[in-house]
Amino acid sequence: MAYDLITMGRIGVDLYPLQTGVPLARVSSFGKFLGGSAANVAVAAARLGRRTAVITRTGDDPFGAYLHEALRGFGVDDRWVTPVPGLPTPVTFCEVFPPDDFPLYFYRQPKAPDLEIDAHQLDLDAVREARIFWVTGTGLSEEPSRTATLAALAHRAGSGTTVLDLDWRPMFWADPASARPFYTEALRHATVAVGNVDEVEVATGEREPYAAARALLASGVELAVVKQGPEGVLAVRSDGESAEVPPLPVTVLNGLGAGDAFGGSLCHGLLAGWDLETVMRHANAAGAIVASRLECSSAMPAPDEVAAALEAGAVR
Repeated sequence: MAYDLITMGRIGVDLYPLQTGVPLARVSSFGKFLGGSAANVAVAAARLGRRTAVITRTGDDPFGAYLHEALRGFGVDDRWVTPVPGLPTPVTFCEVFPPDDFPLYFYRQPKAPDLEIDAHQLDLDAVREARIFWVTGTGLSEEPSRTATLAALAHRAGSGTTVLDLDWRPMFWADPASARPFYTEALRHATVAVGNVDEVEVATGEREPYAAARALLASGVELAVVKQGPEGVLAVRSDGESAEVPPLPVTVLNGLGAGDAFGGSLCHGLLAGWDLETVMRHANAAGAIVASRLECSSAMPAPDEVAAALEAGAVR
């Protein structure tokens, strides 16, 4: 039986402060959580009832063992999560200054294991058969992950829905100009592109949401999703259907992870065959719920929580 969703890309351990409004140098206690965009999107979709798996790599260390346990605990298949001897499992710290300042500190030296995904180790049949395949821009930043990501995308060959999460992280690239050719190549094989205004500008050179959406569609995708933060989200299909949805009111505790909740819900809605506005409203609500919580993966909402937020018109 094919998976509803297979994601491919970043994984790591999030070490988030249990005190808000405190600089990292003065934080005295932390919580440990599963992290990484590809892992979080798989968890988010699993929470909504979808059969999911993730393709990634960890260190051969206790943190790697923890990530396997966490994935299984969330109902995500970890069969394609493999160890890389000699490289440590990445950890990420953040500072929490609500409502809109959440600096991230990635510890991925000397190299993150998830950038060691090798094309020759991929289960390409499973990738092709998945109803949705989701990859991230970070996976394009270094070899052999870059070749593996592009090979997996090419192998899909238009089967099912293929999502490129632009996932622009400037610390993983020399500069935006070095990233754009690889984004362009990946977009040729994707049917959906998702990113915020900074990310779509890196991929297309356009920052204005409608212009960026048109540029993404011109690159070959069938659906362009441009996240605009407090301005909501814009989604445009190649057939002309569009939806522009405002954000759901929420008191933000930690904005990190909201985009991954949005992504998992986006996949859920596309699989369900909902109209575009319904998909975007549901995804917005899922993201808002996670923004109201400290953690990311364990904060992903269940269906009844999203339904309650939509009915209330806000996250309470």
